[in-house]
Amino acid sequence: MLPPLPPDPAPLPGSDELRIHVAQVARGDESALRQLYEELSPRVLGIARQILQDGAAAEDVVVEVFAQVWRQADRYDPAKGSVATWIGTLARTRSIDIRRSLQRHSTRASSLEADDVGKLLDPGEAPWLAAGDAERASTVRAALDRLPGEQRRALEAAFFGGLSHSEIAAALGAPLGTVKTRIRSGLSALRLTLGSIEGKMA
Repeated sequence: MLPPLPPDPAPLPGSDELRIHVAQVARGDESALRQLYEELSPRVLGIARQILQDGAAAEDVVVEVFAQVWRQADRYDPAKGSVATWIGTLARTRSIDIRRSLQRHSTRASSLEADDVGKLLDPGEAPWLAAGDAERASTVRAALDRLPGEQRRALEAAFFGGLSHSEIAAALGAPLGTVKTRIRSGLSALRLTLGSIEGKMA
């Protein structure tokens, strides 16, 4: 069952006024789109936050919903509901799509929390191993194992698991900024470790 629409943060303009704005948007009036955005974006953000429980993702929904309103304003049918209801439905639909997508990616990346994350490694395709041999693959794995667990999991998910930063954040339950920092820090530490190992092997 879909969650109920949250209460409006402020009284909405009259339905007639909103319908006029939509009709103007359908004719390519950008100022009318700005009016709709100012009047209804808090409602869209509230719906998205309620469904996604993620502020950054909810803000993305707001942008996507009003981009959809701009493209599809001519499809609005007053007989099927008010403008607020129409845009609220767009927000819920988009938010649910994103939630399902994140859940799929979270399932795909569930092994990130386990000890067998190394199964994601593919020496034949991994960026750092493409030009190397078994010995170099072993060297890289050893370097990865020396990293703190959170950095290693983030790096392996990004470079070997093929996950985006947002997908990794969702899978690990960590803020996006934290994931990016872990990847940057892990890469820096990995370069230093590999440089030291290869220097000894030279």
